[in-house]
Amino acid sequence: MANHKFKTTNIKGKEYVEVNERIKFFRTDSAYKGWALTTEIHDLSKDSCVIKASVLNEKGVVVATGYAQEDKASSFINKTSFVENCETSAWGRALANLGIGIDTSIASSDEVDMAIKKQELQKSLPQQGRESKPTPPKEKFETIDELKEKFVGYIKTEKPTNGTIKKLVQNTYNKGIEPLMVTSWLKEAGCDMVKVKEVMSNG
Repeated sequence: MANHKFKTTNIKGKEYVEVNERIKFFRTDSAYKGWALTTEIHDLSKDSCVIKASVLNEKGVVVATGYAQEDKASSFINKTSFVENCETSAWGRALANLGIGIDTSIASSDEVDMAIKKQELQKSLPQQGRESKPTPPKEKFETIDELKEKFVGYIKTEKPTNGTIKKLVQNTYNKGIEPLMVTSWLKEAGCDMVKVKEVMSNG
């Protein structure tokens, strides 16, 4: 995969891999022969949907997952195809969690483009209830890209002990990050994977 050149789309100055590029690689690369990509609708109404995509290896074991949510009113295309677009985004995120096409970003160009359209739609809606009480700020959730930057940056900068790395890995698992992706972050940070595996297996 290291030498594979994925087609990207430039959005606001940053390159993003397209979902179809990740799917083509997954379907044609020999490393994934016999593997499967499945989807499951978790929530569906006339205006919105949530879909989970799963990547299964040749033994039928789930090795990566990805979720996506789409609103019917978020774009012109979604008026007729919000379920299909939701499935595409879920596929892209599941394959990204597997480690395919993540050199520039976890998010795909399709996902980022849809997010921008949602933001533009919100800005275009008339402001209502200006005199009502302000709502408390929403809790800030870190994106996978932000978590990766913190994770890798901390290890490279602080040079923590293997015991500290073990706690960091466990905390990252608790945030829903797939073990395969955490392993790729550890390698990127330059960790001795043999020692890390020994520490993780103890206790």
